[in-house]
Amino acid sequence: METKPVEIINPGGKGRALLLCEHASNRIPAEYNGLGLSDADRDSHAAWDPGALALTRALSQALDATAVTSTVSRLVYDCNRPPEAASAMPEKSELIEVPGNVGLTQLQRDERTDAVYRPFCAAVATELDKRGPDTVVVTVHSFTPVFYGQSRSVELGLLHDDDSRLVDAMLSRAGGIPHRRVERNEPYGPADGVTHSLKLHALSRGLANVMIEVRNDLMRTETQIADMARDILTLLEPALKDIPIKESAT
Repeated sequence: METKPVEIINPGGKGRALLLCEHASNRIPAEYNGLGLSDADRDSHAAWDPGALALTRALSQALDATAVTSTVSRLVYDCNRPPEAASAMPEKSELIEVPGNVGLTQLQRDERTDAVYRPFCAAVATELDKRGPDTVVVTVHSFTPVFYGQSRSVELGLLHDDDSRLVDAMLSRAGGIPHRRVERNEPYGPADGVTHSLKLHALSRGLANVMIEVRNDLMRTETQIADMARDILTLLEPALKDIPIKESAT
């Protein structure tokens, strides 16, 4: 692979949060021959999460947080899915066919797993090991306003799996951004298989966590992204203070 599959933003960040952005890029490395996609399909939400990287950068700056981001399209390998999941290398994403993913052999799947997923997971583990048990994991995503022809009214989704501590604390402040429609486990939830990163990187270590989902039509300009970052911080910054810091053993 000609470019590293992972980028670390603000590696020296001192903030408590570790940000993850698994769908930051729509880049398809040359060896995958564009996966047989049209230019329009490569630019679509199927290939990445539009606005998510810019939002991650804004949150990283505000929180002095390190961020781990994938530099490879989710259609090559979706770093929020385990290797055994068909959706890790989907043959179809919503209405978009992905010819380059049809009929992959186990060897081809293993090669992609080793090239994209394992380096991402290793980078996250390294950052978590540096930071210790008071780290809070925040994953940043965006979603399309229309899915299978159905419009979505939710604007900001706060997702969790078994550990809802951080989401509970954030939702308790939702009155501070009355102009936003904020919902729990929408437009996706654990039953949809979207909490893999939370389970692998946060729940396994007992770390508080949240998966943030923003409707991507609300992040089309720099101003919109700055506004969304501010609104998320209105919920997230005080919520971080609600999660107790573990006392060091003496």
